[in-house]
Amino acid sequence: MPLHVPPAPAPALRSVLAALGSPTAVREPRTPALRSHPGPLTPELPLPVHVWDEITPDGRPPRTRLTAWRFLIRHGERAVAAADTVLTPDGWTFSHFFEGPYLNSTERALRHAEAMPAVYQPRLLSIPALYMLTLWLHRDPTADATTGVPAPSDVLVPLAPAPPGIAAHQPCTVADLLPVLTLRLNPAPTRTAPLLGQPA
Repeated sequence: MPLHVPPAPAPALRSVLAALGSPTAVREPRTPALRSHPGPLTPELPLPVHVWDEITPDGRPPRTRLTAWRFLIRHGERAVAAADTVLTPDGWTFSHFFEGPYLNSTERALRHAEAMPAVYQPRLLSIPALYMLTLWLHRDPTADATTGVPAPSDVLVPLAPAPPGIAAHQPCTVADLLPVLTLRLNPAPTRTAPLLGQPA
């Protein structure tokens, strides 16, 4: 079923369009694809980027905060780069273009999500402590995309490259994945053997 992609703030979109029209912004050192595809380049599929700052041992869903709106930059039928916008005192503004493995991984995860039987609102969820990025499929497609926490029935799709021990592109509910993430970030203390002559 089609995803309900939330609308990005108009200033965010305008700032990306302005950056695409700027030779200086497009010719950043890390965006060879933009230099090799002079146009037309179109920003599409805006996704709010949320961050989990910490995951507590009690297993409660962590609070999230919105940090960016990310646009996929398309040339023809495929995404060749992405653009991030950030909130400043003057409003949403262009931050940077980038490429890399998360670009293709995001596109792949979105295609698979569109084939799922349920309707979701797509977001991105970053877990910096694990160097992990996931496609967050929120079950309420009409929710405010800038707020909220992952519900137990929401689906997370780890993007590649995923941390060791976590399968990339394997959809999991938050209820199933949260205990794994909690254990990874809060490992159980290891017991050390008592010194010789001390009581066990």
